[in-house]
Amino acid sequence: MLQPRNALLAGMLGIGLAAAGEWTGLLWGFLGALCAGLIPAGYIEWERGRGTWGDRHVVDRTKRAPIFFVILGSIGAGSVVMVLGTAPAGILVAMLALWVMTIGLLAVNTVWKISVDSAVASAVVSLLAVVHSPWWLAAYTLTAAVCWSRVALGYHTVAQTVAGAGLGAATTVAYAFGG
Repeated sequence: MLQPRNALLAGMLGIGLAAAGEWTGLLWGFLGALCAGLIPAGYIEWERGRGTWGDRHVVDRTKRAPIFFVILGSIGAGSVVMVLGTAPAGILVAMLALWVMTIGLLAVNTVWKISVDSAVASAVVSLLAVVHSPWWLAAYTLTAAVCWSRVALGYHTVAQTVAGAGLGAATTVAYAFGG
């Protein structure tokens, strides 16, 4: 339920709404969710169906690079559409912040396995706290649940989830500099 595509769908809709202040923001938010979460999730499922990976978790970090490149390309393409469509600055900056976070995930992943799920959960919560209300920080309990589940399932260590959550929170810094 809290996998990245779902977190990004809910989060980007909320960020889009905050950026535009009206229903059109939901459309921009959906485009953001499509490019940052839904298209990459579709790619993972497509490759999984082809037998490239055993499941959607892609536990072998050496096989993750193509996913990061799909995410970067998809976010980049979505950002171009947003620029051409004169999207509100807030949603575009959130997309670019997620793009920067993905570069960080890719860089770390070349030498060490980091939790993407934890990073996305943390980024969504921190961005919602910035654009809506600090009360959104209470949703870090959901980020903690994501981190716990990644460790409990044996996909990550505590350090890998903490690093992912930290990188996700740092996405807000990229957002602040862009806004």
